[in-house]
Amino acid sequence: MLDRAPESRELAVSRDEGLQDIDWVTPPEGAVTSIFHAPSGGLATVSLGDRADPRVVLVAGATGSKEDFHFVMPELAAAGFLVESYDLAGQYESFAAGPWNLDPPAARYTLELFVDDMLAFVRAGTTPVHLLGYSFAGVVASVVATRHPELVASLTLLGTPPDPGRSFAGVSRIGRFSALATPGAAANLMRWGVQANVLRVKPGRIAFVRDRFRLTRRDAHRDMMRIMMDSPDLEAELAAQPFPKAVAVGEHDLWPLARHARFAEAIGASMHVYRTGHSPCEDAPYELSADLLALFSKASPPLPPGV
Repeated sequence: MLDRAPESRELAVSRDEGLQDIDWVTPPEGAVTSIFHAPSGGLATVSLGDRADPRVVLVAGATGSKEDFHFVMPELAAAGFLVESYDLAGQYESFAAGPWNLDPPAARYTLELFVDDMLAFVRAGTTPVHLLGYSFAGVVASVVATRHPELVASLTLLGTPPDPGRSFAGVSRIGRFSALATPGAAANLMRWGVQANVLRVKPGRIAFVRDRFRLTRRDAHRDMMRIMMDSPDLEAELAAQPFPKAVAVGEHDLWPLARHARFAEAIGASMHVYRTGHSPCEDAPYELSADLLALFSKASPPLPPGV
């Protein structure tokens, strides 16, 4: 049950338009940081809210981090949820986590590595959880949700590649060249675009993003690109799941809105579009939070222990 109703669309949009630049390194007030010991190693985490409340797990993708949800976490916690996030293995403060820590050790970051880490994190607390995967993490979250739907109360795919297989084929402008790109080249192009601030983000944000690249491992980023170039087709499996689903995207996302709309319809998800680029969690966090709370309200309440 929500402690606070989702705010009106008009108020959420107004708050988003008034967002101020911040120090992104500093967690939201009251948040707790820690290390979660996953199969691939120590994952940097942040949590906010009462541990007795239903859980929300927010996971950022390639070159992203838990800080991307700075404005979203307090909104969901205030509505009566325990909100948790972690950096994927090899990303930002989880830079020490990787395939060499597996038993037996492996040579590279794989989809199974990220799936096993997410499963371990989800199972470490009460379930089912409201799961959000942002960009690459949406691919991982989709695998988790289809393999273990009993762990998922709702699924939100935020800016997630909408096409299986060569995910970059549908990217505006560069898609036709995607077959020629190697994972390393794709990763380098993405790093260059972000660090060059081609999207003109605020000074505090770009300073944090550039500093974050000092820790994010290049091999982890490259291997994520490799996975996205061969992502599994889970449309039928996602469509068969009973939990509520949402596709959330910026109107200027990397992939055209028509592809996201086709994907949302195929899996039986609602679709939410924001006046942003690839990062609604940063640029439209209050509108996104209102939509998340509305989605959560559609989920079946968890059964009492032992039932």
